[in-house]
Amino acid sequence: MFIKKNRKNCRYTDTEREGGKREMALAAVREILRSPEARLGLRVEDLWDIQEPELSPTEKLNACFESIPVSAFPLAPSYKEIEIKSDATLAEAVKILARHNMFSAPVVDVDAPEDASWIDRYIGIVEFAGIVVWILHQSEPASPRSPSTPSPTSASAIAAAANGLNFALELEALGLGSAATTSGNFFEDLTSSELYKSTKVCDISGTFRWAPFLALERSNSFLTMLLLLSKYKMKSVPVLDLGSGRIDNIITQSAVIHMLVECAGLQWFESWGTKKLSEVGLPMVTPNHIVKVYEDEPVLQAFKIMRKNKVGGVPVIERESKRPVGNVRLRDVQFLLTAPEIFHDYRTVTVKDFLTAVRRYLEKNKTAVPMLTEYVTCKKDCTTKELIQLLDQEKIHRVYVVDDDGNLQGLITLRDIISRLVHEPRGYFGDFFDGVLPLPPNTRV
Repeated sequence: MFIKKNRKNCRYTDTEREGGKREMALAAVREILRSPEARLGLRVEDLWDIQEPELSPTEKLNACFESIPVSAFPLAPSYKEIEIKSDATLAEAVKILARHNMFSAPVVDVDAPEDASWIDRYIGIVEFAGIVVWILHQSEPASPRSPSTPSPTSASAIAAAANGLNFALELEALGLGSAATTSGNFFEDLTSSELYKSTKVCDISGTFRWAPFLALERSNSFLTMLLLLSKYKMKSVPVLDLGSGRIDNIITQSAVIHMLVECAGLQWFESWGTKKLSEVGLPMVTPNHIVKVYEDEPVLQAFKIMRKNKVGGVPVIERESKRPVGNVRLRDVQFLLTAPEIFHDYRTVTVKDFLTAVRRYLEKNKTAVPMLTEYVTCKKDCTTKELIQLLDQEKIHRVYVVDDDGNLQGLITLRDIISRLVHEPRGYFGDFFDGVLPLPPNTRV
């Protein structure tokens, strides 16, 4: 039963009103302390409140994140202290990554002395997808060979193949037949070959998506980490404990997005998160610049396009309607290695059939891995807050912007969102990147 109160009964004294506000504030604090990420958000909030009032919201956030060390970033629940030795074979590396449900891991140089610094200890981060793409690369048709080309069975030939060259004759020497074969068991034969079993992880450094090992110290700032993950296009940033010379944490783009979700409701977040996409400069990628594939193209072509354009995923377009009907990511290439039974011929299976087969495989195995092939969209009037909540909830790295008719209007990635959160002060990194990473276009460094 509802009781209608008159105006007199609804009056409160100043003391009662202030007490109510305090209770509400305490309740909000108790609610927000539900996660380490939210506690981190409160730390940013405290710093936000003491910034100079004439600063813009972005300048305030820059100052806040510059004052917090990366050591404060929570350890991800899924983080595992897994390292792969440089002399491990590709087959061994794949087993390690698959067993721990990981897409990448740092590589330790087995030849480094026991007391080596972290610079000499780690030689890079190897990715699951990078290994698979490298294997696929070995099956491409060979270019004309000169008479001086080493014998297919020589050590120099294997080393050359490991550095990303086309060596179909090596496959022939391994008893796999012509590189033009379309046998349904070709890929299975390839992964059981000596090339796959004997090539070491260190042999493929410098190929495809392999990246130099660039790490942060625990005392480095949040701002540095955010800039590396956005402007400097790193997908993950290792954090080192200089005392032990070992990795203390690995911060990913996804982890940053999750942190932002947990900070919803805080003043600093709401001042940025409640803005519409266009107000923060999103989407950054327009329709004319989105790399696409048609659903009737071979799936192998999709992975080649991603490799060529250095992108992590592409929308799948229906040829007749030109409408997007799916999404395929570079990490989906793992299914060619871990689940070869999902296809009959990896050379000719279409993107459409590949996506269908992957969905069925995931459903059959009741895997906890998110549906990697789903096509997730949003509208231009979506707010930044709504977008990051969607990305975190669906565990995806990209969202396609569409109009009311479903036509593709743009693309937004995790990196794009992080890049809108902070900006790089002029001269911030100095000569830090000299000889380490290529500078992005229009850099101010």
